[in-house]
Amino acid sequence: MFDPVVDRPDALLASTIVWFDALVTNVDRTARNTNMLMWHQRLYLIDHGAALYFHHSWDGYLQRSQDPFPLIKNHVLLPFAGQLEEVAALYGKRLTPDIIRNIVELIPDSWVRTDSTFNSADEYRAAYVDYLQQRLAMPQPFVEEAIRARSLLV
Repeated sequence: MFDPVVDRPDALLASTIVWFDALVTNVDRTARNTNMLMWHQRLYLIDHGAALYFHHSWDGYLQRSQDPFPLIKNHVLLPFAGQLEEVAALYGKRLTPDIIRNIVELIPDSWVRTDSTFNSADEYRAAYVDYLQQRLAMPQPFVEEAIRARSLLV
């Protein structure tokens, strides 16, 4: 398991992971449960089951895409994440709408929730794409929140 006392990731890696977790609203990388492993001196992210929790209630999901994600304050890597602005600028541009669409298209139909919110798996996929594209629009409130939360720690 990753131990923040023993394992000290560099600022770029920590910032990238914090940025990604804030983007996908992953609430589950805390000191209690880091969901990270160290193997041969490399950090591996595991268990993204607590990410994208907006999809448990689709009401107002596009409006909520601009939420700042205050739970990022509990992220175990936040103290090490000194390059959040640089990472946001870099990956915010790299994660294009086409890339997001291509990733979301990989979701099997059986994984796409089919309650009465949308009429098809493709409509659900489109909602995920819309949500993520909205989160990536500038400014990114989740980045501002992470920077603010980090400033209270260091």
